[in-house]
Parts: sequence; C-alpha cells; structure tokens
Amino acid sequence: MVDVATRRALPITVAGVSKAYGAQQVLDQVDLEVRSGEFLTLLGPSGSGKTTLLMALAGFVQPDAGDLRFGERSMVLEPAHKRGIGMVFQSYALFPHMTVGENIGYPLRLRKHSKPEIRARVAEALELVRLPGVAERRVSQLSGGQRQRVALARAIVFEPAILLMDEPLSALDKQLREQMQREIRQLHDRLGVTTVYVTHDQREALTLSDRVAVMNQGRIEQVAGAFQIYQRPATRFVADFIGESHFLPLQRRDGGFCLAGRPLVLPPDQDVPSGESAWLMLRPENLMVDAAPDLGRNRLEGVVTDSVFQGESSRLYVRLDDGLEVSLRLGPAQIRELGLGQGQRVTLSLHAEDTVLLPREDGDGR
Repeated sequence: MVDVATRRALPITVAGVSKAYGAQQVLDQVDLEVRSGEFLTLLGPSGSGKTTLLMALAGFVQPDAGDLRFGERSMVLEPAHKRGIGMVFQSYALFPHMTVGENIGYPLRLRKHSKPEIRARVAEALELVRLPGVAERRVSQLSGGQRQRVALARAIVFEPAILLMDEPLSALDKQLREQMQREIRQLHDRLGVTTVYVTHDQREALTLSDRVAVMNQGRIEQVAGAFQIYQRPATRFVADFIGESHFLPLQRRDGGFCLAGRPLVLPPDQDVPSGESAWLMLRPENLMVDAAPDLGRNRLEGVVTDSVFQGESSRLYVRLDDGLEVSLRLGPAQIRELGLGQGQRVTLSLHAEDTVLLPREDGDGR
C-alpha cells in the first residue's frame, strides 16, 4: 500500500453547489475547500444537508447548480464509479455471500488486478485495520466493529486519493466508537488520504478532524479547526450546537458592552460585534466560583438554585441577579470544600480569554 510520503492526495473544491427536492432547499450555494490530505468533518443536525453534500461528492446525488472538483478536474457530471473515491457507509454495505477477503478485494477485481496481487493487498489492508488472518471468514461471523473495519479496508485497498465516510460509527456502542475514532485518525495520518467525514456527534467531530464544517439549513455556518470552532464559534448556532453553552444578552453602552454594569474585559483577538446588542457565550467549564477580585476576569453574581451530581463532576446552577440562570461544572470535592448549597449567594468569574461575544440580530430574543 502506498506510503504517506508518496501518496498523491487530491484537494476538493465545492463551488456554489445547490440541491432542492421540490420546495425544500437541501443545499444552498455551498462553497467549501478541502485541502489535500486533510481530514474534514461535515457536522450538523439532521436535515442540515451534510449527507446530501457527501453524496454529491460521491456521485450519488446530482447538484442542481454549482461545481465539484477533485484537484483541477470537474466531477459534477462524472458517474460515481469513475470518481476513484473510497466510500464507507453507515450500514457497512458488505456482500453477505462473500468472504471477508472477497469483500475487500472486490474493488481490485473490478480494476482487473491479478489474483496474487489481490491476495497480497487484501492481507495488507487487513493488517492496517487490525484484522489479520480473517480473510476466509464470512461477514456473518464478525462483530459490528469488525464489519466496520472490513468496510474501511475495502474503501482503502485500491489506494484512493479521496475517502468519504457517512456516519460510519453510529451503530457502534460508546466504548467501541471511541476506540474506532482513534484508529480511523491513526489510519488517516498513516495514509495521508483526503478524507471527508459526516457525523452529527460533536465530540466525534472534534476528536477526529483537522477542520470542522458546521452545516445548518443547507449552508455552512463556519469552517475552522476543532479548537477554534469550540473556543471561538462564529455564530450562536455553532456555539449552541457544539458543546454546552449559556447566552447572556448584552447592550452596548458608552461605546462598549457591559456585564452587570461593568465594562467587559475581552481578549485582544476578540471580534466585537458592530451592532447595539450582542450575546455573551458562557461555557460551564469556564465559569469559576470567585474567591477574590481579579482585573483579568469578568464577574457575575447570583444565588445557587441546585447542585446535581454527575459522576466525575457536579453541575451547579446559579440564578443571576438579572433572573437568568447559568451553570458551571465543579468537582464534587470542590462543592464540599466551598460549602455551596441551595440558596447561597455566590460570585462567579470568567477569564478574559474565555469571554466570547457573538453577533445578535435586532429582535433576536432567544
């Protein structure tokens, strides 16, 4: 199998791609650049258009408008079987009447490779996905995780420049899914193939990806690295969909935004919305119970309304003085040490580096 140092991965360009089914606009002038050798995840809720975009790349959906290019070559009119892509489906799509080796070798047989070469490359692919020695088994003899590995081996055995994956781990249990995430990422790093991966699981997207493209109602809301998209979301939708968030409405005062009557302390790289109102995004893990004033922190005051034990942490709920409720995560020992209980007044703080402002449209009262 081709080593990452010599593999010729291809970039992908999506330019103004649209697709409608009747009155429903599933893709709305989507633009996207996937870099050569990159692992990019399409993330979004059901109906956001992520699977339709992947199927358009695969050749199973014909766009109404726009262009799709692999490298410099337009693929929008190219049939699926001539696009030279590896594809891993959610349902595995393995042939039950074939052995594991026959399933994996099928793409090579279609390409007229010799039987000895097929056997050698099937064995190598099985080694890569950590299933050595199972070529003669029937698919029905394999577990769900093993079947997914076989599907992955079949997708990479002919050394494609592009690999597309449609929620391949959704049928697996949590522990196996997390194990397979790590293995898929390690395999990508070894092969260097350009990968587009679809999921609705935020943690999976952050774990696997070089960059994440968040989709909503047929459009891409933001494309960024995993850390950037979590810590610096561009819109309220992105912030709300990825991770846990609270949103406090802010109004501009004296040229800036204030929190609890005090000017906000912001990081130097924070983009300040230009309108008269904005959202302050709060992640529960970034809020702290304040012990002493700190010029580098923003402060909130309120009353503890509840404390919920959740195993490795406890969720503390606080109703702020303006009536809005936020929550923060603390270790169970921290709550005991601080003596925090229902009805107790607390001061919370948020470091400037964790202070994120998001644009808020006029009349947006969410």
